[in-house]
Amino acid sequence: MQEEEIINYTELADGRIVEIFKQATIELPDAERLFSHVLNAQHIWAQRISGKKPLYGVWDIHPKEDFESLSSDNFKLLREALNHHPLDKRILYSNSSGDQYENRIDEILFHLFNHSTYHRGQVVTLFKKAGFTPPVTDYIMLKRDHLL
Repeated sequence: MQEEEIINYTELADGRIVEIFKQATIELPDAERLFSHVLNAQHIWAQRISGKKPLYGVWDIHPKEDFESLSSDNFKLLREALNHHPLDKRILYSNSSGDQYENRIDEILFHLFNHSTYHRGQVVTLFKKAGFTPPVTDYIMLKRDHLL
Protein backbone atom coordinates (compact mmCIF):
# COMPACT_ATOMS: atom_id res chain seq x y z
CA MET A 1 0.00 0.00 0.00
CA GLN A 2 1.35 3.39 -0.90
CA GLU A 3 1.61 6.23 1.57
CA GLU A 4 -0.96 8.34 -0.31
CA GLU A 5 -3.61 5.64 0.13
CA ILE A 6 -3.05 5.35 3.88
CA ILE A 7 -3.14 9.14 4.17
CA ASN A 8 -6.41 9.23 2.22
CA TYR A 9 -7.85 6.44 4.37
CA THR A 10 -6.88 8.12 7.63
CA GLU A 11 -8.25 11.46 6.44
CA LEU A 12 -11.56 9.87 5.42
CA ALA A 13 -11.88 7.84 8.64
CA ASP A 14 -11.03 10.89 10.78
CA GLY A 15 -13.57 12.92 8.80
CA ARG A 16 -16.28 10.46 9.73
CA ILE A 17 -15.40 10.93 13.39
CA VAL A 18 -15.48 14.70 12.96
CA GLU A 19 -18.99 14.44 11.48
CA ILE A 20 -20.28 12.74 14.64
CA PHE A 21 -18.80 15.52 16.75
CA LYS A 22 -20.46 18.11 14.49
CA GLN A 23 -23.85 16.41 14.94
CA ALA A 24 -23.51 15.89 18.69
CA THR A 25 -25.69 18.11 20.82
CA ILE A 26 -24.32 16.66 24.06
CA GLU A 27 -20.93 17.05 25.67
CA LEU A 28 -18.50 14.20 24.98
CA PRO A 29 -15.45 15.31 26.98
CA ASP A 30 -13.60 11.97 27.00
CA ALA A 31 -14.10 11.52 23.26
CA GLU A 32 -13.05 15.11 22.61
CA ARG A 33 -9.91 14.64 24.71
CA LEU A 34 -8.96 11.46 22.81
CA PHE A 35 -9.65 12.88 19.38
CA SER A 36 -7.74 16.05 20.29
CA HIS A 37 -4.84 13.72 21.12
CA VAL A 38 -5.12 12.09 17.67
CA LEU A 39 -5.05 15.48 15.97
CA ASN A 40 -2.15 16.65 18.13
CA ALA A 41 -0.10 13.55 17.35
CA GLN A 42 -0.68 13.95 13.62
CA HIS A 43 0.39 17.58 13.83
CA ILE A 44 3.43 16.83 15.97
CA TRP A 45 4.71 14.08 13.67
CA ALA A 46 4.14 16.16 10.52
CA GLN A 47 6.11 18.99 12.12
CA ARG A 48 8.88 16.64 13.21
CA ILE A 49 9.22 15.29 9.67
CA SER A 50 9.47 18.87 8.39
CA GLY A 51 11.95 19.85 11.10
CA LYS A 52 9.56 22.38 12.62
CA LYS A 53 8.41 22.98 16.18
CA PRO A 54 4.88 21.71 16.88
CA LEU A 55 2.22 24.23 17.85
CA TYR A 56 0.39 21.80 20.16
CA GLY A 57 1.25 19.54 23.04
CA VAL A 58 0.41 15.84 22.99
CA TRP A 59 -2.60 16.19 25.29
CA ASP A 60 -3.82 19.71 24.46
CA ILE A 61 -7.60 19.75 24.21
CA HIS A 62 -9.26 21.50 21.28
CA PRO A 63 -12.91 22.52 20.97
CA LYS A 64 -14.79 20.08 18.76
CA GLU A 65 -15.69 23.02 16.50
CA ASP A 66 -12.00 23.19 15.52
CA PHE A 67 -11.58 19.48 14.72
CA GLU A 68 -12.39 19.80 11.01
CA SER A 69 -9.94 22.63 10.35
CA LEU A 70 -7.21 21.06 12.50
CA SER A 71 -7.58 17.78 10.64
CA SER A 72 -7.46 19.52 7.28
CA ASP A 73 -4.32 21.42 8.31
CA ASN A 74 -2.69 18.20 9.53
CA PHE A 75 -3.21 16.38 6.26
CA LYS A 76 -1.87 19.34 4.29
CA LEU A 77 1.21 19.31 6.52
CA LEU A 78 1.67 15.55 6.11
CA ARG A 79 1.32 15.66 2.33
CA GLU A 80 3.69 18.62 2.11
CA ALA A 81 6.25 16.85 4.30
CA LEU A 82 6.05 13.70 2.18
CA ASN A 83 6.45 15.70 -1.02
CA HIS A 84 9.73 17.10 0.28
CA HIS A 85 11.27 14.09 2.04
CA PRO A 86 11.87 10.50 0.89
CA LEU A 87 10.31 7.73 2.98
CA ASP A 88 13.71 6.26 3.87
CA LYS A 89 15.03 9.55 5.26
CA ARG A 90 15.99 9.33 8.92
CA ILE A 91 14.55 11.99 11.21
CA LEU A 92 16.15 13.02 14.50
CA TYR A 93 13.51 14.27 16.94
CA SER A 94 12.78 14.72 20.63
CA ASN A 95 9.71 13.29 22.32
CA SER A 96 7.56 15.28 24.73
CA SER A 97 9.96 14.36 27.58
CA GLY A 98 12.96 15.70 25.67
CA ASP A 99 14.49 12.29 24.89
CA GLN A 100 16.08 12.11 21.43
CA TYR A 101 15.33 9.40 18.90
CA GLU A 102 15.88 8.71 15.24
CA ASN A 103 13.53 6.89 12.85
CA ARG A 104 12.86 6.67 9.14
CA ILE A 105 9.84 8.55 7.82
CA ASP A 106 8.12 5.33 6.74
CA GLU A 107 8.41 4.01 10.31
CA ILE A 108 6.99 7.25 11.67
CA LEU A 109 4.07 7.09 9.25
CA PHE A 110 3.30 3.50 10.19
CA HIS A 111 3.23 4.52 13.83
CA LEU A 112 1.17 7.63 13.16
CA PHE A 113 -1.56 5.87 11.19
CA ASN A 114 -1.68 2.93 13.58
CA HIS A 115 -1.94 5.35 16.50
CA SER A 116 -4.81 7.20 14.80
CA THR A 117 -6.70 3.96 14.17
CA TYR A 118 -6.22 2.81 17.76
CA HIS A 119 -7.63 5.98 19.26
CA ARG A 120 -10.45 6.25 16.69
CA GLY A 121 -11.59 2.87 18.01
CA GLN A 122 -11.66 4.26 21.53
CA VAL A 123 -13.59 7.32 20.38
CA VAL A 124 -16.13 5.12 18.57
CA THR A 125 -16.63 3.11 21.77
CA LEU A 126 -17.38 6.34 23.62
CA PHE A 127 -19.80 7.36 20.85
CA LYS A 128 -21.65 4.04 21.21
CA LYS A 129 -21.90 4.47 24.99
CA ALA A 130 -23.39 7.93 24.42
CA GLY A 131 -26.03 6.48 22.07
CA PHE A 132 -24.54 7.42 18.68
CA THR A 133 -24.40 5.04 15.74
CA PRO A 134 -20.69 4.66 15.10
CA PRO A 135 -19.42 5.61 11.65
CA VAL A 136 -17.92 3.00 9.36
CA THR A 137 -14.17 3.55 9.40
CA ASP A 138 -12.86 0.09 8.45
CA TYR A 139 -10.37 0.37 5.60
CA ILE A 140 -11.70 -2.61 3.66
CA MET A 141 -15.31 -1.41 3.87
CA LEU A 142 -14.37 2.04 2.60
CA LYS A 143 -12.31 0.42 -0.16
CA ARG A 144 -15.25 -1.85 -1.15
CA ASP A 145 -17.50 1.21 -1.32
CA HIS A 146 -14.97 2.81 -3.70
CA LEU A 147 -14.36 5.71 -1.33
CA LEU A 148 -10.61 5.06 -1.53
